[in-house]
Formats: sequence, structure tokens, C-alpha cells
Amino acid sequence: MLYCGSCHCGAIAFEVEAPDTIVAQDCNCSICAKAGFLHLIVPKSKFRLLRGADAITTYAFNTGAASHTFCKVCGIKPFYTPRSNPDGIDVNVRCLDTQPARLTIEPFDGQNWEANAASLSHLSDEDRG
Repeated sequence: MLYCGSCHCGAIAFEVEAPDTIVAQDCNCSICAKAGFLHLIVPKSKFRLLRGADAITTYAFNTGAASHTFCKVCGIKPFYTPRSNPDGIDVNVRCLDTQPARLTIEPFDGQNWEANAASLSHLSDEDRG
């Protein structure tokens, strides 16, 4: 299924190909918990930025490996390149314009990221599905 999404003000818009039933991760790390980010990690080939490259700003912390992207106008974080899957894109399910037919939310212990990150590595696999 092809989903469209955006930041709050619409300056950034994207589309992502994902199943009609989505399993998303709810991470309890400091940035995800405060932002309310629901993770849908997909291969880069399943994501397309439609507009707003010039409206994107980035933030990196800790190791600097993850590139957290935000809208310069409204401050919403609709997607980013995750440290766990640098070959993928992590889309915020809450930024999809249409919600999936079924959404399962799994807890992810990001407070203990180093011990748990490997469990996410398969999510950006091109052959997944």
C-alpha cells in the first residue's frame, strides 16, 4: 500500500510503501518518548520525498550516527535515518495522512539501545515482506 504523509504545516511531504497492516515500534528512549514517534522502518527504496527538502533541518546527539530530521517551520519529525538501519528510513506512523487498516504497536526498549538495536536490523531488508 502507498501511504502519503507530511509534517504538521505541510512543508514536508512524502510517500512510503508499506503493508496495509503495520507493526510499529514505540521506543522509550529520551528523544522518541518526548516526541511521541511511532517507528515504521522501511528500505530507502520504499520511501520518496515529494517536497520540502529545503524545509528539513537535522539534529544529532550521542554518537551522531542517526540523522533526526525535523521541519524548520513547524518542528515536526516525520521521518529520519535511524542508527539501527542506516540503509533505511524510519517514518513516524503518526505523520501518515491515512492510518493503516490495522496497526500493532510493539514496545521497544530504547533506553537500553545497545542491547536491543540488533532486533531492528531486519526492518530495512529489501526482501522483507
